[in-house]
Amino acid sequence: MLLAGPSGSGKSYIARQTGLPVLCLDDFYKNGDDPSLPRRGDLVDWDSPLAWNAAAAVETIADLLRHGRAEVPVYAIGEDRQVDTRLLDLAGSPFFVAEGIFAAEIVEECRRRDLLAGAYALRRSRSTTFLRRLARDLAEQRKEPKVLLRRGVTLLRAEPAVLGRQAALGARPARGREVIRSVAALTAGHGAGK
Repeated sequence: MLLAGPSGSGKSYIARQTGLPVLCLDDFYKNGDDPSLPRRGDLVDWDSPLAWNAAAAVETIADLLRHGRAEVPVYAIGEDRQVDTRLLDLAGSPFFVAEGIFAAEIVEECRRRDLLAGAYALRRSRSTTFLRRLARDLAEQRKEPKVLLRRGVTLLRAEPAVLGRQAALGARPARGREVIRSVAALTAGHGAGK
């Protein structure tokens, strides 16, 4: 199950609420010194899907479904780089949630490879998303506060376009409760417990 949505919309929280194993797709960002990173002026454009390694994310999803476990990256956003790896074990679950801002970018490829049980784009009110994102980013000290505030306002304005793009890529816009109900129906239909 792919779960997309704007930054700060609650994807990680909703993914955990499903009771399924969770793959954090934001851990597939490229390292900050990667020459292929997109730029906006002198700054890296971390909001561009080109700042993310879609191929590695799809291969990891395929490995998880094929073997039930995979080594996944651990990315430190404040350091702009992968800092470790960890083993993600599905513990026998035939389903898991792969969540991240760029999850919709791989809907078509996952569908083509028969890896997809469903795809959603989480939607909330823009003001709620803005406040959640700012609180999270400040608490995690992801960047300097003035950078976070400036980026937050930019993302607030761009949110309708982000959701529109994610829907166009095949992720169905849904509220958190809808996603949780869909996952519960899917797992009940296949005998997978939470």
